[in-house]
Amino acid sequence: MSRQISIKDIASHVGTSITTVSFVINGKAKEKHISEKVAKKILDFISEVGYKPNSIARGLRTGNSKTIGFLVDDISKPFFSSIASVIDEKAALYGYNIISSSIGTKNKSARSILDIFAERRVDGYIIAVTDGIEDEVAKLIEGGKPVVLFDRYLEGIKADYVLTDNLLATRDATCHLIDNCYKNIGFITIETAQQQMVDRLQGYLETVNEGNLQSFVLKIDYQNALNPADEIKKFLIDNPEIDSLIFSTNYLTKQGLKLLISGDDKLLLSKALVSFDDFELLEYIKPPLTAVEQPIEALADNIIKLLIKKITKGVKGAKQEESIIKLEAKLKIRESTMTK
Repeated sequence: MSRQISIKDIASHVGTSITTVSFVINGKAKEKHISEKVAKKILDFISEVGYKPNSIARGLRTGNSKTIGFLVDDISKPFFSSIASVIDEKAALYGYNIISSSIGTKNKSARSILDIFAERRVDGYIIAVTDGIEDEVAKLIEGGKPVVLFDRYLEGIKADYVLTDNLLATRDATCHLIDNCYKNIGFITIETAQQQMVDRLQGYLETVNEGNLQSFVLKIDYQNALNPADEIKKFLIDNPEIDSLIFSTNYLTKQGLKLLISGDDKLLLSKALVSFDDFELLEYIKPPLTAVEQPIEALADNIIKLLIKKITKGVKGAKQEESIIKLEAKLKIRESTMTK
């Protein structure tokens, strides 16, 4: 019955107008001076029959579907799955539902996903921009759609951003290793122009240069690499003087940890280890790994507050001012970086 019943059915049963039922369903009973008795009668019947309003139809009537589109490259990555979960909780506090989707490595579905979001009449968009969809995101913003971007900054797109201070985070991690007497610090990253990854590398390079230390950097073409773990192994063999390592992403950390089960564990465990992004496994391996923990809760909170504000007040497309919020990460120090 919950899928078949209509507002007209509810109005007929309760003995009131369709308009009155619609106002009550949309939380406008007090605003429209509908008595508490009538509102309660309508809500009690809705609860009894399990009526759920069609979000698309409601969006056509009110201009507000109470849904938000959430788009990232791969929601299975620990960072994205964690922030998606918290954003979903925070959006619910404002009465919004999240529709989440992943683009994948080739971005082939970006346009179709955004089309689906549009068909669902989402009220706003939360997007971590991946390579290849910049134009599509720019069109959303220029078209006056409420958009908040996170994780990745793009110089050419004027929008609201909520970011981790990636440069400061890797500076802190590198300083921690230097303070614990490590002098030959390696940095493993990916070959990319994504700003968050560029910032992480820059934070490392600035810090080792300031300390008059040699830099050791491995850049992996991750999308085309046959076996990133083998590249990490070769990097460590070719640079035996390295006494510590910073992995710039959690998936590179996972590739490095494969050496623990490939007979190359001494090659890895002879060094202090730091992972950018914390995840549950790091706390339970031996020794537990030090990690840069991104401020998931604060990121999600700022993203939702910014977007709800834009949805409520409306936006003017390309005329809107750019707002950039940078939040500090936390270095969770564990046994893997104990004093040398």
